[in-house]
Amino acid sequence: MAFLTKAQILAAADLTTEVVPVPEWGGEVLVRSLTGAARDQYEADFLLIDTSRGKPTYDMDLENARARLVALSVVDEDGKLLFDDADVFALGEKSAAALDRVYSTAKRISGLSDEDVEELRKNSKRGRRGGSVSA
Repeated sequence: MAFLTKAQILAAADLTTEVVPVPEWGGEVLVRSLTGAARDQYEADFLLIDTSRGKPTYDMDLENARARLVALSVVDEDGKLLFDDADVFALGEKSAAALDRVYSTAKRISGLSDEDVEELRKNSKRGRRGGSVSA
């Protein structure tokens, strides 16, 4: 077996898409698996770091978790994201059933699991190095 070259790895079309029917919204959406950078962003969005008392303390913010993943996963026919960070709150106000259907698909095709969220929660309690606040 030959090892892949850098060029082969970078040229690989490795993102998958899936059409998800969303009758609550009157149609279908195209859900794309997360890139590595998008997954890191999604996970970092949960971590809250407070440095106001000197030593950093860590907590988790799971508000709008489904809407956040939907915003990072729903694309148009050209593969461009439909939503940005400013849309997350509005998405969070949509039907829970519709959001959950799209979220579940995005989670599955991106290789995310409930254990990943639990691992984030454990890591936030242990703490990480850093000094900024992320929300």
